Amino acid sequence: MSTVAGERSAGAVAPSRSAARQADGRRPSGRSLGRRLRSELAGWTFLGPNLVLLVVFLFVPIVWAAVLSFQHSRGFGTPTWAGIANYTQMLGDAVFWQSAWNTLVFTVCTVPVELAGGLGLAVLLNSVLPGRTLFRTIIVLPMVISGVASGLIATIMFYQSNGLFNKILTAAGLPTVSWQSAPVPAMFSVIVVSIWLRLGFTMIIYLAGLQSISPQLYEAARIDGATRWQQFRSVTVPLVGPSTFFLLVMNVIASFQVFDVIFVMTGGGPGNATSVLVTYAYRNGFQIREQSYGAAIGIVILALTLVFTVIQWLTSRGKDLVE
Repeated sequence: MSTVAGERSAGAVAPSRSAARQADGRRPSGRSLGRRLRSELAGWTFLGPNLVLLVVFLFVPIVWAAVLSFQHSRGFGTPTWAGIANYTQMLGDAVFWQSAWNTLVFTVCTVPVELAGGLGLAVLLNSVLPGRTLFRTIIVLPMVISGVASGLIATIMFYQSNGLFNKILTAAGLPTVSWQSAPVPAMFSVIVVSIWLRLGFTMIIYLAGLQSISPQLYEAARIDGATRWQQFRSVTVPLVGPSTFFLLVMNVIASFQVFDVIFVMTGGGPGNATSVLVTYAYRNGFQIREQSYGAAIGIVILALTLVFTVIQWLTSRGKDLVE
């Protein structure tokens, strides 16, 4: 009897130990392993098409451009090795440095206005405002229009001889502006149009950030006697910090890569006054067929973008999170 009882107790203990081993994950059953494999397969099935597109249309062109930047190629014949000749050529290229300066000016003039304007519009449209849905739609509408179409619309508005803005100035008895033949007005026009195109995106991101802020925080601030400006400065601005961090990086990258609006409106002119790095790279790579030099400029743009992103990430570490 004691032997039988001992065997029964041993049989009762054995399954519990086996279950414990399975719970610890040391010896998963075939069913759990199959479930895990199916889950991973489902994940890779969703990621696969995007990864293929990234490799084919992003990573392969970047590697190809990097290799081409160390060669001499005009689009005909076999490319020859050039080393760093294309990069040393930039050091003495006055148009390259002017394009780099124009890119910096464009970025400095557009990004702060986009951030401030987008946050102001988000605060306004997040409040109880009659017709706010209509206003949101109007502000976001430029996002659904292609850059080329927007550039064509802007060209009609800023046209020098009979454009909309010059007609308004003439009707008001004011002198017309040389939007297309003077350097400063030409740069001003592309800056204004670029801000108009990006303002809707900035507003949407800020609006999402504002709607995640608890109304109790504003109520507590009002009880403490805070004015609207103090609530904005001490509650709104800090709590939309993650949105500001994201928008700062995205808008700077977009400014470094601006092309379509400038290409359609001014073509980089007059006299390279609105030429930026991307339009100059396009000019070398596709218009005068200096493909290697254009590829080298593209690699420089990529490097500048990565350097800025890394610096911004390191200096703003922790600001992209809200506790």
